[in-house]
Amino acid sequence: MQNYALTHVGDEVLLRDLAAIVVRDRATTATLLACIAEVDARRLYVPAGYSSMHAYCVGELRLSEDAAKKRIQAARAARQFPAIFHAIAEGRLHLTGVCLLAPYLTTENARGLIESATHKRKTEIEELLARHFQLPDVRVRPTTPIHSELQLDVPSHSGGDPAHDDSALSQGAPEHIPKLQSAVLPTTAERFLMQLIIAKSTHDKLLHAQALLSHALPTGDVAQVLDRALDALIAQLEKRKLGVVTRRPRRSTAGNRPAPRGRYVPAPVRRAVWERDRGQCTFVSASGTRCTARRFLEFDHVDPVALGGQASVDRMRLRCRAHNQYEAERVFGARFMRRKRHDARLAAAEGSARPSKEHTEAVLAGLRVLGCKANEARRAVALSETIPGTTLEERMRLALKSLRPG
Repeated sequence: MQNYALTHVGDEVLLRDLAAIVVRDRATTATLLACIAEVDARRLYVPAGYSSMHAYCVGELRLSEDAAKKRIQAARAARQFPAIFHAIAEGRLHLTGVCLLAPYLTTENARGLIESATHKRKTEIEELLARHFQLPDVRVRPTTPIHSELQLDVPSHSGGDPAHDDSALSQGAPEHIPKLQSAVLPTTAERFLMQLIIAKSTHDKLLHAQALLSHALPTGDVAQVLDRALDALIAQLEKRKLGVVTRRPRRSTAGNRPAPRGRYVPAPVRRAVWERDRGQCTFVSASGTRCTARRFLEFDHVDPVALGGQASVDRMRLRCRAHNQYEAERVFGARFMRRKRHDARLAAAEGSARPSKEHTEAVLAGLRVLGCKANEARRAVALSETIPGTTLEERMRLALKSLRPG
């Protein structure tokens, strides 16, 4: 067993050994980043039962959330700009410095920024970036894709990364939490800063809402979750207190006919599968590790739809996006799935370039208000759709221009 008591070591030897260990630690850190970058690039965390590199570093390598986040960010930057590996190994850059530089590095400026940041402290690198990129004087905590983004006055939790620490907002004994009334303060004419302390039950509800909205709001932005929650609450309160009623939905006849074939999953099946799998990815690695992901979950057919799979409770399962894709690559091959994803992105881009129905109706209505005949208005609208990606104002301008004589 290693003896860590060094009281018997002389001063000169202790200082010499410390310097040598720091040198070795820097080289080890550079090698560690290279390994993390390669595992990340190969997505080896997926068959190991983890939905992300961060989850793998925390769950498998037992790094803290903060240490994992910092090393992954530095590893990805170093993989893109290999000079970072050498700068860390030689002690010219520290991990914090790499993470500060990472968002600003480009092929054109990487060499210069790395050289300028050599042997600089954190504050000096921050000042360097502020001067170089003309950053504002007021430092604002960046918004990151995290579970818990509310800026609450809760005691520090040992530097853990709130991006992946679900208990971050509930730590600390009640007597240690400062007494602060909820406050909403304007920061600009259109934006406000909210500060409040919430109970653990409220925090858990927030996390649950973020998980349910993870497809629509990938960042989990609390402001957007709050906005949607208030929309739903206002509609409910208006119905109860003001008698505001919505149009009664048309009675569905879906229960009287068989479920359509294909990828459609009936609501009763979705509910049963979600309850059975307890809202968690069901992938289990060869070593028995079950994926812990509860965000970006997808209903996956055990038997692929292309091979005749049916949407029944016993033939459906919950999978996170990473493991759903991994299973598809296992069945159909990685090259085939890459091509399918590429085709889907092209189709989505083409669809977004098409003029929306709302814009078409708005332009048509505007032309009719201006006195255009129906046939002329429809013809002008059709001409305004020939240039993709235009705004509503640009489409109206094109339509009006097409109506001008000559």
